[in-house]
Amino acid sequence: MDTLTAPSQTTSSALAPEKPAPGLIDARLTEIVPVARDTNLYTFRRVDGAPLPAYKPGAHIDLHLPNGMIRQFSLCVPNTDPESYVVGIKLDPASRGGSRYIFDEMRVGHEIKISVPRNNFPLVENAEVVLVAGGIGITPLWCMAQELAAQNRPWKLYYSCRTRDEMAFLDTLQKFAPESVQLHFDDEAGGKFLDLAAVIAATPQDAHLYCCGPKAMLTAFEAAAASRPHGQVHVEYFTAKAEAATAGGFWVELARSGEEYYIPEGKKILEVLFDAGVDVDYSCELGICGECVTRVISGIPDHRDAVLSEEEQAANDKVMICCCGCKTERLVLDM
Repeated sequence: MDTLTAPSQTTSSALAPEKPAPGLIDARLTEIVPVARDTNLYTFRRVDGAPLPAYKPGAHIDLHLPNGMIRQFSLCVPNTDPESYVVGIKLDPASRGGSRYIFDEMRVGHEIKISVPRNNFPLVENAEVVLVAGGIGITPLWCMAQELAAQNRPWKLYYSCRTRDEMAFLDTLQKFAPESVQLHFDDEAGGKFLDLAAVIAATPQDAHLYCCGPKAMLTAFEAAAASRPHGQVHVEYFTAKAEAATAGGFWVELARSGEEYYIPEGKKILEVLFDAGVDVDYSCELGICGECVTRVISGIPDHRDAVLSEEEQAANDKVMICCCGCKTERLVLDM
């Protein structure tokens, strides 16, 4: 992603322009509200005025931008019967076209296509929850915090930004008691980052931990939480967690059609299938959105995604074909 979500925005598509995807919604941008420096909330409603598909905290949608790019953004307002979708978007100084286009070109009244929500970062039920956000990574966690507060469930949010004027929802968050919300500003802490080890040490052993933020923060968070049960530690990446596999040198067989494709060095499975005219679903091309998940019939994938858990990757029964490789001579997919 350029910057989050959603997942999450992504890099420019390496493939040809998108074919019309099934289930896309014609939407209109109805409101833009600044919530921090270089950060806005964008509200979308259906062009036909009908209700939108329901979602739960942690979900994200794809924005199909008029410049041909697709970007993922997290929904930041919990709503079980939504008439609108609200996403938070930060302008990335190093934008590769996504956030820059949205800030410079999109205006209230503009119409685009959006996807139905997907959720690779679901909020656990019936457990204490500790949320850790960095920068624009607050968007899915703020949705969770609002839901937890409405349900009177135990929760706590740690939110870190470089400076006070970069913190989204600051006025609202300052109204919460320290028992619920702790805010950290790097510049006011002498340049020190949020102490993730201390956060995790202070978290009850049976609580679930959620983290979303810059890649360096997520890496540090996972290291600090390594002693906790994997099922209680949840992260959402909005940039690639690992480089896509491009070593090639193996065959991909599509079980339903019987077609076979050789994956050469320097190519990804998704690219080869797309170039051959195979009807494939994809979006981010970084292994962060889950759109291209495919069932594995045989073979051992080289997983490179940030969606599947360690247990799911070890099972080797599904894979993200946008970034995976293969550790065997042949990978048979349920396609």
